[in-house]
Amino acid sequence: MLITTPAGSREAVIAACRPVPEERRTVTVLFVDIVGSTRLVERLDPEDVRALQRAYFGTVASVLRRWRGVVEKYVGDAVMALFGTSGSDGLDAYRAVRAGLDIQAALERRRPAGIRLRVRVGVATGEVLLDLAGVHDGGHGAASGAVITTAARLQEHAPPGGVVVCPVTRTAVAGLVEQRPLATLTLAGKALPLDVWRVTGAAGSRPARHRVPLVGRRRELAGAADEVTRALRERRPRWISLVGPPGSGRSRLLHEVTRAVSHVDGVPVRRRVAACPPYPCGELAPLADLVRPRPDGSVADGPVADGPGSGVLAAFLAAPDDDTVAARAVVACREALLGLAADAPVVIAVDDLDRAAPALRRFLHQLHVAAGERGLPLAVVTTCGSGSADPLPTPARRIPVEPLGPLDTGRLLRHLLDRAGRPAALAARLVALVGGSPAVATAYASADPAGEPGGVPAAARRLVDAQLDRLDGTHRAVLLAGAARSGPVVAASVEAMLGWPAGRAEPVLRALAAAGLIRRVTTDGWAVDALVARVAAMRLSRAVRADFARRLRAAKDTAAGRVPAAGTGVPSRGAGEREVCPLGAGRSRRSGGGARPAPVPPDRPDGSDALCPVPGQPGRSGALRAVPARPGQPVRAGPATGGATGTVADAAEWSRWRNGPASAVTAWPGQRTDPSPAVPARQERRTGPPGRVGRNRRRTGSGGQALGLAA
Repeated sequence: MLITTPAGSREAVIAACRPVPEERRTVTVLFVDIVGSTRLVERLDPEDVRALQRAYFGTVASVLRRWRGVVEKYVGDAVMALFGTSGSDGLDAYRAVRAGLDIQAALERRRPAGIRLRVRVGVATGEVLLDLAGVHDGGHGAASGAVITTAARLQEHAPPGGVVVCPVTRTAVAGLVEQRPLATLTLAGKALPLDVWRVTGAAGSRPARHRVPLVGRRRELAGAADEVTRALRERRPRWISLVGPPGSGRSRLLHEVTRAVSHVDGVPVRRRVAACPPYPCGELAPLADLVRPRPDGSVADGPVADGPGSGVLAAFLAAPDDDTVAARAVVACREALLGLAADAPVVIAVDDLDRAAPALRRFLHQLHVAAGERGLPLAVVTTCGSGSADPLPTPARRIPVEPLGPLDTGRLLRHLLDRAGRPAALAARLVALVGGSPAVATAYASADPAGEPGGVPAAARRLVDAQLDRLDGTHRAVLLAGAARSGPVVAASVEAMLGWPAGRAEPVLRALAAAGLIRRVTTDGWAVDALVARVAAMRLSRAVRADFARRLRAAKDTAAGRVPAAGTGVPSRGAGEREVCPLGAGRSRRSGGGARPAPVPPDRPDGSDALCPVPGQPGRSGALRAVPARPGQPVRAGPATGGATGTVADAAEWSRWRNGPASAVTAWPGQRTDPSPAVPARQERRTGPPGRVGRNRRRTGSGGQALGLAA
């Protein structure tokens, strides 16, 4: 019985994850369980039950693996899987929903042991704390969060043979799958009712709707339209590739390019447009949109299925997801499109070619070459991601789709805000967050992000999460460390936070700058992109933040000549001496005398350390002072008041503090002191000798005064 998802060795996984072992991530959780399993196993022999379980778990696990899901645990007959634990592509929810549909179909086809198994599937999306090493092992407890319970409850209320999704998942897969609403549910443990939807299948191709004017793309549009016009007029086929990251507006630019070239020398241009959906059901399914007859603008295309091979084409159009039928129709499809080009100029436009299967890319290359050999007026225009390394046939031209400038971003935001009925004045505040991405601008303008986690719209966070997951462990760790601090990111601070040797962070920072995630603002300082910084900071758990702060504080202490204690960043004790926690932790009777780690104060704007000030600089906070204490009350700490002050900044003064007279009030090296009179004998008998610090013993001054650290 398969109980884990195969992965690399644990050592390799941990090495890739260090030094950030856990992250807060938005993942999609899938729960699947057998309907009526108790009644089923009651009437089966134990050996038959074992054979049925092996077939069932093997089928479910194989489907989950194909859709890049990770099996987190098995609970009886239920299987829990996670999507988006690593290598997110922004389509984690879609992959989970498609996996649920494929599980239903696979069990219906296979029928383990001749028994028809019906299952329920629940899918929910939300934030979890993820153990980056444990999740790759498929271990139990790798993820923690309320979304896991939500997915389990949805599965319980799903109809047999159905896939039910939560509102967040429904929004993430809108337009990609067919959904219909179900009754509002009241789930156990949930304070508010939950709207749920049932997914019935993958959605077919639909034309994109563009309601906002094209902004800031005149140069790219003119260049692409000129290349298309030249190819059609000279009857020399050309390949034009619009290259840009997801959300850059490359699909909108493709739409405008096909509209811009409507006639060449008075001859109408026929346009054939197809879009490659994420994870298509068939390798050549988008090809059906290129050969299917349909009206296109003012020109009604004739039926390309007429002539030789029309029967094969008709079979392909009837079942485009069948790879066997599609493979037989490849030649007929190519000849049909070449026949169209022989009658009139043709533009073949394919959106998101980087999602296409190799078979579709190969078909387009062969079509381009054949049109060139015959001297036909044909142009191929595609869109793909910035990292696409697919070689293009000659002649070809890549046109980069760069981020919009601040002025164009502001214009686009004002259009979008006006259409959404929101104040146009918000555009000034959103320009920095949008970063020139039309998709992010649409996400911020369409709805108020105040209700979203971290104030970041879900669509924008999916885009940034995909960017972060394309980085390796080293580059992502540097980016997370930089996002944990406000202000410019300095290589030395990053190295201190990650425990790296000097000189290791600078090359990584330069690589992140080349990727457009950070930019240099000073000679040795870098600034993280505003939206990237928000999303990266949202990934940091409280434990990781505290660890970063402790390491940074320890580095400051070391640079100032102080020896930090392990894990606390405070002066360590000498041989045979009792360790003293400067914030008084561990002195309570309830704690048993064990010292707890001291809380980490925030960094000072001037670079000073609130716990250990710079040696030899009076006037900084952190001075020891005498605070009057009422009988029976605990010690209070407060800011130092007036009076003569002095500094202690060398080893001799440190020794004098350890062994000096009881009448002198002493401090850590580099801290101020306030004088205090000698301790009366009766006070000494009650509290112990001056200078002793331990359980029930506090260093005190005259008049019941107790010494403490200033806040």
